[in-house]
Amino acid sequence: MISVEEYLRTSFPDGDREYIDGVIVERNIGEMDHSSALGELIIFFAAYEAARPIFAFPSLRVQVAPARVRVPDVSVYVGSEPEEQVPRTPPFLVIEILSKDDRASDLQEKIDDYLAFGVRFVWVIDPRTRRGYIHTAGGSREAKDGILRTTDPDIELQLRQLF
Repeated sequence: MISVEEYLRTSFPDGDREYIDGVIVERNIGEMDHSSALGELIIFFAAYEAARPIFAFPSLRVQVAPARVRVPDVSVYVGSEPEEQVPRTPPFLVIEILSKDDRASDLQEKIDDYLAFGVRFVWVIDPRTRRGYIHTAGGSREAKDGILRTTDPDIELQLRQLF
């Protein structure tokens, strides 16, 4: 058990970790399909950033609660960039890319944390099945048409762009 302040002063040379109620939690990352999808997402949002005030950050620590810091694969802010090094304001959109070792219960806890924090949209992408899911405070659904979407502002990502 360590304090959130100590965690925030710590860097991890082999990939960032999350902080959950005093415990440092390792993230599952590093495989080709995960990395490739992440790279394509950054390219996708870079094009959006050129035309409108949308700011995408890979692997940014976000303090979702006093004793919880998550590190989404991508955090998307709309309007302006966060002013803090570790934002305490919710992103508009959070994207998680599944790794083979991710557990459903851990993923659901992350989604719950994001939505309780005020994140409007959570996209979950499974590179192995090439499927995507949209989670909001109103519910969850698979993007059966292969398009992940947000509203206000409207963002549409065709899953085939990632693979």
